Amino acid sequence: MARATRFTELGIPVGYGRSPFLPRYGEAQDLEDVEPNIVGRMQRLVPDTARAWRALKAAAAADRVELLMVSAFRSFEQQAELIRRKLDAGLDIGAILAVNTAPGYSQHHTGRAIDIATPGTRPLTDDFERSAAFAWLTENAAGHGFRMPYGRGNAFGLVYEPWHWSQLD
Repeated sequence: MARATRFTELGIPVGYGRSPFLPRYGEAQDLEDVEPNIVGRMQRLVPDTARAWRALKAAAAADRVELLMVSAFRSFEQQAELIRRKLDAGLDIGAILAVNTAPGYSQHHTGRAIDIATPGTRPLTDDFERSAAFAWLTENAAGHGFRMPYGRGNAFGLVYEPWHWSQLD
């Protein structure tokens, strides 16, 4: 489905991504299966990010910190479907776009972004910030090429996502 058609169908406003500026991302083509996520669905990443994830996870485990994958690669169509489900549940497009970027703007399209959880915290919530896993990531993720792009008050105008880590600038 073409971008303009998808945006119209989802009710995404004209000019989305201009202010605040959001980078556009293409869909990764070279992906490999990495591991099942917390609900058992196989997740994929580009090969170098898959290697970095495995090393990050092993280093955390050596320090007795468990990192769990919630989500990794997401296609444009999967991003659109995520938004459709939220619209069908009665959420406003403005509220949705504060949390989930429009198709073409998600770092997950690149195969270089991972949403991370840990036992004892609800996935995809600010609870993650209070976990040993978050503290460990804050101290060690950069050494494996990962950063948390959506910190508090981020330049993209998106909600704080302490669980979202990527290998993108």
